[in-house]
Amino acid sequence: MKYTITGDNLQFVNVEFNPGEVMYSDAGSMVYMSGNVRMEAKVSGGLLKGLKRTLTGESFFVTNFYADGGPGLVGFAGQVPGKVQALDLRGGKQWILQKSAFLAAEQAVDLDIAFQKRFGAALFGGEGFVLQSLKGEGTVFINACGDFIEYNLQPGQMMKVSTAHTVAWESSVSYDIQAVGGVKTALFGGEGLFVTTLRGPGRVILQSMTLAKLANSLIPFLPKNDSGGIRIGV
Repeated sequence: MKYTITGDNLQFVNVEFNPGEVMYSDAGSMVYMSGNVRMEAKVSGGLLKGLKRTLTGESFFVTNFYADGGPGLVGFAGQVPGKVQALDLRGGKQWILQKSAFLAAEQAVDLDIAFQKRFGAALFGGEGFVLQSLKGEGTVFINACGDFIEYNLQPGQMMKVSTAHTVAWESSVSYDIQAVGGVKTALFGGEGLFVTTLRGPGRVILQSMTLAKLANSLIPFLPKNDSGGIRIGV
């Protein structure tokens, strides 16, 4: 399997794979494919795995892609303006993702759910109770809103992150929340009451913009109807 990631803030991942290799993606992620590629919707991992995926915002089914008679090409893109990044899981690596960050993967990658270990982090950390867990001997592609920046935290090194800006982190990274400080800072600092804390060792991927912030920034510019509500369509 070979791939390239193209574009700026509305990126594609272009995957070239051979007969015998299988790619799978969340339903609706495929944008184009070569004529010899065949796709098939499946409940990957059985009924329980399908139900688990729905808890993270993914579809019950995944779409498998097969190349017939020679190398095939598939282009995948996310549902939001943002970045696509590849994660190599080979060597026993395991990553935790914000829900709905999964885009596509090789068949050897196992997509499952993970739960927040701390109740406070689930309530105030911005990622919710249910996350996505990825492991296996293959490559996975993730997508989220905004631009990405990656840090490799050393053992004991901590980073404080604004709520919901954490896209993915290795399972060795400890994830929790922390109060921002005094009452004045919490009320007028613009960052809310809590920040996410990430403690190494391990890699973390952060995003510059969340989907919620993007939606809120567009609301003042959307047309209104006579009652003051937002008007959709012409």
